[in-house]
Amino acid sequence: MNQGSAWTARHGLAYGLLGLPLAFVALPLYVLLPDHYARTYGMPLATLGAVLLAARLFDALTDPLLGRLSDWLFARSVRAVLGVGALSCAVMVLGLGGLFLAPALSPQALAAWALGFLLITCTAYSQVSIAHQSWGARLGVVLASLLPSLLGIPVMLAAFAALLVLGWLAWTRAPRPVRAAAHAPAATSLWHPWRQAAFRRLLAVFMLSGIASAIPATLVLFFIQDRLQAPPAQVPLFLASYFLCAALSMPLWLRAVARWGLARTWLAGMLLAVAVFLWAAGLGAGDGTAFLLVCALSGVALGTDLALPGALLAGVIAQQGDSGRHEGAYFGWWNFASKLNLALAAGLALPLLAALGYAPGTRDAEGLAMLGWAYALLPCVLKLLAAAGLYALILRPAPAVHRPTLQERT
Repeated sequence: MNQGSAWTARHGLAYGLLGLPLAFVALPLYVLLPDHYARTYGMPLATLGAVLLAARLFDALTDPLLGRLSDWLFARSVRAVLGVGALSCAVMVLGLGGLFLAPALSPQALAAWALGFLLITCTAYSQVSIAHQSWGARLGVVLASLLPSLLGIPVMLAAFAALLVLGWLAWTRAPRPVRAAAHAPAATSLWHPWRQAAFRRLLAVFMLSGIASAIPATLVLFFIQDRLQAPPAQVPLFLASYFLCAALSMPLWLRAVARWGLARTWLAGMLLAVAVFLWAAGLGAGDGTAFLLVCALSGVALGTDLALPGALLAGVIAQQGDSGRHEGAYFGWWNFASKLNLALAAGLALPLLAALGYAPGTRDAEGLAMLGWAYALLPCVLKLLAAAGLYALILRPAPAVHRPTLQERT
């Protein structure tokens, strides 16, 4: 922000409000969309997986370039950032509407339609989110999880568009950042983060952990409706408890950070997630109450994934002396990893489930067993690998207790 000015609650709201619709669109894209196309349009899981894989791979590959664009725009002027952000917000509204309100088409045309609107929506979403990393995400996903089930997809889309306009208007009134330089970043800045060993180690752990989290996010609605055979009215309760517990757990995790440090606290969250999902693997029809507790506890574990990897990344950027110069490149590659996690989760898990005999709506015991394995046990294996990597690559090379700074705690 401008030098000499004090950050107030009004400033925080002006900056953070856009995080609400950005998080709002994240849940429809990554949780609701697979189930929506499989059940509403009858798209086969293998086709759906291929579409999601292609779109998210493209999305992932463009993120580093969008990070480079963000650095360039900030070097020009804040007005340039806001202008491109406004255009991207408009494109995002149109893209999300087209994605969820597809017309009656042939199977091949429907796949092309879904792929095209996914590319449009994800690119616009990435451009805005890279430029605007916000704590508002923890509130937005709760609202997005309730509206589609309670009021329908058209209401969700209308609320998203309205929130996006309000968020962008608030963003224009946020404190202005100080320009780091009077010229655009060097052409080599796109690859600069990869020269830092600390960044490469952190990214490897983040990807393993992210894939472990992305698989259940892709399959959760299939698990609820087919494995648990829960009534549709319970779906908002499960999703809301998950995200609310994630948000409410933040103060507890911040206290743990003050005592254990960022990396050890993240490790504790990983182990909690494994314990919870091992329990989920044994649930079946009629176990809605037990799954509600699973959602609450796994939401608590999610709190570490939401807050701590980004704080560790900020620490890496600061330690390398790259603050104010290459944040866009770092966050571009970071978002690349996030999207790649989602691409692999959807592109591999859905076709694999179809090959193993599962189809949406099935009551076949073998197909439901495969669904439980993919939803709960496979993520446990990946999360344990991430925990081992966190210990070996980050904690073990620096065994001294990390004392977090004030910036890291917030």
